[in-house]
Amino acid sequence: MTQTTITQGFLDHDIFKIVSQTAAEKGVKAYVIGGYVRDCFLGRESKDIDIVVEGSGIDLAEAVAAKVRSNVSVFRTYGTAMLRFKGVEIEFVGARKESYGRGNAIVEDGTLQEDQLRRDFTINAMAFSLQEADFGALVDPFGGIRDLAAGIIRTPMDPDVTFGDDPLRMVRAVRFATRLGTPEQAFRIADETLDSIRRNKARLVDVPKERIVEELNKILLAQKPSTGFRLLDETGLLDGILPQLSKLKGVETVEGKGHKENFSHTLEVLDNVAVAEVEAIAEGRLKDYVFEDGQEVAKVRTEPYVWLRWAALFHDIAKPSTKRYDPNLGWTFHGHEVVGAKWIPKIFQSLKMPLNEKMKYVQKLVNLHLRPIALVTEEVTDSAVRRLLFDVGNDIDDLMLLCNADITSKNPRKVARLKSNFELVKTKLVEVEAKDAIRNFKNPITGEYVMQLFGIEPCNTIGQLKEQVKNAILDGVIENSFEAADAFMRERAAEIGLFPVAE
Repeated sequence: MTQTTITQGFLDHDIFKIVSQTAAEKGVKAYVIGGYVRDCFLGRESKDIDIVVEGSGIDLAEAVAAKVRSNVSVFRTYGTAMLRFKGVEIEFVGARKESYGRGNAIVEDGTLQEDQLRRDFTINAMAFSLQEADFGALVDPFGGIRDLAAGIIRTPMDPDVTFGDDPLRMVRAVRFATRLGTPEQAFRIADETLDSIRRNKARLVDVPKERIVEELNKILLAQKPSTGFRLLDETGLLDGILPQLSKLKGVETVEGKGHKENFSHTLEVLDNVAVAEVEAIAEGRLKDYVFEDGQEVAKVRTEPYVWLRWAALFHDIAKPSTKRYDPNLGWTFHGHEVVGAKWIPKIFQSLKMPLNEKMKYVQKLVNLHLRPIALVTEEVTDSAVRRLLFDVGNDIDDLMLLCNADITSKNPRKVARLKSNFELVKTKLVEVEAKDAIRNFKNPITGEYVMQLFGIEPCNTIGQLKEQVKNAILDGVIENSFEAADAFMRERAAEIGLFPVAE
């Protein structure tokens, strides 16, 4: 079904006229399709443009690239080509259809409508014509514009067939329902599509973990990521992706006492982090630390950090395995932060996620997420603050954001008290850091210096002396300077009969 242009301004970029003219010269038909069309109607900026061609997408791409003097990347295995022009990325592909023989899908050249039928969802199957006769007309044979207005995610064909073609589309359905939703317009997955996901959830095992994580990252970076994880749970997909998260569900009751529902709590914390991080970024309060020319440089964060969202998702991941009931104390989860931190490498490995500093960052925040909370319920000593700064380093602002988001009590007075005390901790952090420079602490005493001073070979004593110096600085016994550390270290050495050689 072809409709007249609904609104103006969607195809103002120069590339569309160039593609239209080039397609006419080559005797083929070209259309803008997919996410760009969808985002136009949603009023969202998009710099990724997909062009489908009734003919060879590669040939048209090469002809367009020659006109605009751009390099073109060709992927003949997939029949696609890509170029960049004036700030946008344009990908070309030939229209395709599917037929089936002996149970296997056979992909062949096809028409626009046959190609639209193969698309994942109706809202991503809409197209704008680039033909001169009806330039800008909407081609929408499956009611994508209607579904977009109603906030519905549905497949153009039988969802069992769509998900059979690519099971990852089940997670993509969840991602679109999460990412496209706004406070004014929620998106939901159509009932028949939702039922199909439940039937086909086992098929997700055939999808490479890297592709699943890519979708999870997009869900985590949504305005309200909890929507996605609730949908993953409702469809049964979550248990196949992150069974540890599924085990957070439920409340156990003993002697009439129940504990917090940890799955809901985790998702509430995740949403709190998403809101707080966006606010902090807008106010320029968060920094990322990168190395440039061998030096660590602090840069103001401009985009949400997905690994902070992962830390929020995993902060209580080990509560089910550490849950105990004490008749005097009620339910306890002692050590869940330590156990959870130990689990992080295994979880990352199972999902084929990076095992580098990003994993270590998540592990660190999971391990330390109770420390600031402990400070607000006790006297805030300089020593405790120094040790926190020493352990967390440059990630202190992210840790404090996570811990603040973790305050989810339904008791308004308790929340007000904790948040008030939390501000005191933040103030103390600033004061101690300004005075003692602990955030990037480096021991003033090196092993080489100890060996040279006392004329000794490498041994355990050197490490013991350095540890005593570190603790003395962190506990406020001495100031963080070489002179104070050297004098303290000489005193400790003398106690064990170790004296400097002739200086």
